[in-house]
Amino acid sequence: MERDAYPHNQDRLAVLIDADNAQPSVISAILQEVASLGEVALKRIYGDFSDPRNNCWKKHLLDLAIKPVQQYSYTKGKNATDISLIIDAMDILYSKVITGFCLVSSDSDFTGLAVRLREAGLKVYGFGEEKTPESFRRACNKFILTEYLRSNGEKNVKLSQDETKGLVSPPQPTLPPAPNREEKSPPKLPIDLFRKAAEMTSREDGWIILSEFGDYLNQIQPDFDSRQYGYKKLSDLIKGETTLFKAEKRQSGSNKGSLSFFIHLVEPVIEPEVEPEVKTVVETDPPKAKVKTKAKTAKTAPFA
Repeated sequence: MERDAYPHNQDRLAVLIDADNAQPSVISAILQEVASLGEVALKRIYGDFSDPRNNCWKKHLLDLAIKPVQQYSYTKGKNATDISLIIDAMDILYSKVITGFCLVSSDSDFTGLAVRLREAGLKVYGFGEEKTPESFRRACNKFILTEYLRSNGEKNVKLSQDETKGLVSPPQPTLPPAPNREEKSPPKLPIDLFRKAAEMTSREDGWIILSEFGDYLNQIQPDFDSRQYGYKKLSDLIKGETTLFKAEKRQSGSNKGSLSFFIHLVEPVIEPEVEPEVKTVVETDPPKAKVKTKAKTAKTAPFA
């Protein structure tokens, strides 16, 4: 069936998961995020599930209806899983029933695949950890860090007993709870990135439609995520950072009933630096010390 046969405008997404470079504990949250991007048409995970290290995936595959694609590791040092995923992605591309891909991996080996899919006119969403190389992040239309998909209580989640089957370790003694550590403070806001986006999307009066501002942010930095700075959505960040942005709803276009969210970047007022007053001290020459001189006595020749 051709793409145009679907009456709705929602993207049909293929979710392809690299079992060797993804975490089972966050896969449910990833699928919830994908559901906000479009319709999930297929879900597949690639790996060697005969390996006990991948037993942790079994429960999640059943609960979330993810189709496993078994790929044996024929040769050590060769990543057969990546090759299998890439071949499947190209077959799905040419089927023309998918309008976007969600690649779940922290591996830079999928950079070329993301570039190729975008060249074909499809959207590519990447999901990975903070360790994901910059090349793969930039190759996607949007890259989402999985650390920010966890709830506050799951940031340092430990594997459950079901997830650790096949990785059995001797029982450990019960230890007292560790003292609470202070959570990392959010990083500084990318002011220069905001200025660039505002410069490219602002109107003559300096106001910007929020949706256009967000789209441009994603174009120049695909891994930008307001959750990284402690805000659930970009609009929450705009409303919360009142020293950086002004926000108001305005009429957009000729339709009087149509209101859009407009923002304006507030430039900080920089007060001119006042040079400290320098007091000039006129130094007077110290009094000259008196030099004692001995009177020279003329030597006279003795009388002849």
